[in-house]
Amino acid sequence: MDVEQLLNYLARALVDHPDQVSLRISEAEGARLFELKVSAEDVGKVIGRDGRTVNALRTLLNAAAQKSGQKVRLEILDDRRNAAGAPVAPDSAQ
Repeated sequence: MDVEQLLNYLARALVDHPDQVSLRISEAEGARLFELKVSAEDVGKVIGRDGRTVNALRTLLNAAAQKSGQKVRLEILDDRRNAAGAPVAPDSAQ
């Protein structure tokens, strides 16, 4: 199982709306950047209390990527902040 499949599997297992899980992959700063987007209701489940769940996901992804000599970063996209009127950065607009 590669890193992308692992992240998809774990994210879909954590959320209530697995059909709304999407993953965008790009290259950034010498690493693969994984941008995970889930439904607004599921963002808290993916982040977890005090960020524990997302930190655990990052640890697992880094361990899996290290086996194949890759570097990875994981970011959770949160549309709730943008709905409150905060400006959207040009590179994160979809």
